[in-house]
Amino acid sequence: MDRIIVADDHPLFRAALGSAIARAAPGAAVEETPSLAGAREALGRGPVDLLLLDLRLSDSEGFAGLAGVRSDFPAVPVVVVSASEDGATIARALAFGAAGFIPKSATLAEMVEALTAILAGDTWAPVIPETPEGDPIEQRIATLTPSQLKILIGLQQGRLNKQIAFDLGVTEATIKAHLTGVFRKLGVQNRTQAVIVARALSLET
Repeated sequence: MDRIIVADDHPLFRAALGSAIARAAPGAAVEETPSLAGAREALGRGPVDLLLLDLRLSDSEGFAGLAGVRSDFPAVPVVVVSASEDGATIARALAFGAAGFIPKSATLAEMVEALTAILAGDTWAPVIPETPEGDPIEQRIATLTPSQLKILIGLQQGRLNKQIAFDLGVTEATIKAHLTGVFRKLGVQNRTQAVIVARALSLET
C-alpha cells in the first residue's frame, strides 16, 4: 500500500489533493500536515512513496524546503504544489529534483493524471520548460550535502557562523571547515558571493 504525505497549509487544497490521491492510488495511506516540520517528522517514521510539498509553508518559503528534503531523503519522490506556476518556477522546481509540479489551479482530472504518472515513475508538469543553458545554480546547490545545505540556508538568513554552529549543534570550526566545501561546490570565493547564489532558493529572484 502506498504511503503518501501531503504538506500544505490550506485545508481545502489538502482535501482536493486527497480526492485526487484516492482516484490515482486507491487504498493509499494519506498523511496530512500543514508544515515542513510535520512532513520531515512523517518522513522519518518509515518508507514514503510520495511527498506532495507546497512551496509556501509557515516554516518554509521558496525552494529551501524542497532542496532540504531532496538532500536528506533522496529516495522519496517529491511533487511540488504551488500557486506560483510560471515556467521559471516550474523549471527551478524540477532542477532542484522535484519529480513533478502540480499548479494549484489544476483541475481534479489534471491532479489525478499527474499523480498517476508520477507514481508510475514518470515526471509530470503542466509544461516541461526548457532550462536556460549556462545557468546551473540550482544544480550546484543540489550537490550540497545535508549539512552544507543547512549552512547555506543559514548564510541566506544572515546568521553568523557561531549562530549556525549553535543551530546545528557543532563547533564554529566545523562550520568554517564546511564553508570551504560549500564555496567550492558553488563556484564562489567568499560568503557574500555564496549569499547571492543562495537567492536561487527563494521564489522571487
